[in-house]
Amino acid sequence: MFGYIKKNPNRPLNSFLLTRITLIVALGGLLMGFDASVISGVNKYVQIDFNLTDLELGFSVSSLTVIAALAMMVSGPLSDKYGRRVLLKACAVIFTISAVGSALAPSFILFLIFRMLGGIGVGASLILAPMYIAEIAPPDQRGRLVSFNQLNIVIGISLAFFSNYLILALGDSQSEWLRSLGIAENNWRWMLGVEAVPAIFYFLGLYGVPRSPRWLIMKGQITEAKDVLIKFGSVDQVDADVKAVTQSLQADKDKNKVPMTEIFKPAFKLIITVGVVVGVLQQITGINSVFFYAPMIFEQSGIGTDASFIQAILVGLTNLVFTILAMLLIDKLGRKPLLIVGVSGITFFMALLAYGFDSATYSLTSDKISTLSDPELRNEISVLAGRNFKNDVSYKKELRAILGIQKAKKYESELITAAISMDPALILVGIMGFVACFAISLGPVMWVLFSELFPLRIRGVAISFVGFINSAVSAGVQFIFPWELSVLGSATTFLIYGLFAFLGLIYIVRFIPETKGRSLEELETILVK
Repeated sequence: MFGYIKKNPNRPLNSFLLTRITLIVALGGLLMGFDASVISGVNKYVQIDFNLTDLELGFSVSSLTVIAALAMMVSGPLSDKYGRRVLLKACAVIFTISAVGSALAPSFILFLIFRMLGGIGVGASLILAPMYIAEIAPPDQRGRLVSFNQLNIVIGISLAFFSNYLILALGDSQSEWLRSLGIAENNWRWMLGVEAVPAIFYFLGLYGVPRSPRWLIMKGQITEAKDVLIKFGSVDQVDADVKAVTQSLQADKDKNKVPMTEIFKPAFKLIITVGVVVGVLQQITGINSVFFYAPMIFEQSGIGTDASFIQAILVGLTNLVFTILAMLLIDKLGRKPLLIVGVSGITFFMALLAYGFDSATYSLTSDKISTLSDPELRNEISVLAGRNFKNDVSYKKELRAILGIQKAKKYESELITAAISMDPALILVGIMGFVACFAISLGPVMWVLFSELFPLRIRGVAISFVGFINSAVSAGVQFIFPWELSVLGSATTFLIYGLFAFLGLIYIVRFIPETKGRSLEELETILVK
């Protein structure tokens, strides 16, 4: 609607209705964030229960994102055919089925199937929610309103971290009625299953959301489009709005027939390249390694399981606070300044993490061995008394040689806590600093750019394409992360992320355009040659 016309200062705008609809639609982001990051508390227990290798664990985490990447490829074109709201309702149903199914899965194969099903909802909602919001937002508010979706994603991430910790704590409760629920024995199943509750509320809430006026006009349903437009402003302005959208659509009547090859034409080279680079950079710097493996990362610093879940909550809160800050600044400072500041910080904090883990040493004394919980474990591990290890790779390799892979994984957190010598506060600062820098830059800015860069006639296909690349890179990063920790070590893994961030910073400074405060038509004139 408003994205096709310039701001009219004389037009009354129903801000309350606009905000309410935006918040409802953006609940898809909350479910996406929850569904994706709830696995952070689950992966340790799933690996033990299903006897998974590091790569199998990586796939159990990344399987959702693999399907999400494929869903992104088709969600844009499908929404052009059936409508944004219809597909968002389908996403709510899929989230519910996935949550219940993965929680009750009796085998690893069924667990993967239901997680992959959830990936359909994640991929589609990640594309459709910001697309719908951008289509109803005026240019001067578009950045802030589209960022509501990113805000809800990080709220979902924070809720998942808090929910995981709460379920872990409830499992230790001595209350009879809590113990009767089997939370302690099935903690990871409860962590997954609770998502069904917000998914049902999302489905019901979407009945209060109108169909996109742009989509209605594109389908020739002018009367209903006008009915929607009247809800947002004056009757006198409706005809002008419809005319503006119609004229924009008229130039490309065959939008639904636009092939994927269209986006590779020379005219779109700049915007597609920017979209691909930003999409890759957002994931290659390791954000989903942190979100989906946060407790595991903190356990590597030797603080133990309970403390690692608590620190994961701090990560989620940091993400939330700085995402809100980005929403307040994105239409004031612009997209490019936030990217420069944020990616510079990501480079610094990844270097700090690499230094922190590189400085760690590992040594088991007889006194430390005597504090281990399992008598059999104390006896088996006693051969390591007095030995020193310079890095986590050599230490964990020796543990696997002595205990076997399965038992070494089961007691890894406890054995690292007993042996490590480092400053865990340095790791907490590094992770929280990285998340803060991501949340104020690549997190919200990427999706705002995606909603602004691409002309209407290729928007569905283009956003699906760059969204697919973004998710494919994310899946790859998630998949190999447990393997990287085991084979390369924590220090090298975070150093690699930092180097990617530095290269991305150079590209941002040289090539990323500023899109702040311009209508979608103005941006098309400037960027599409």
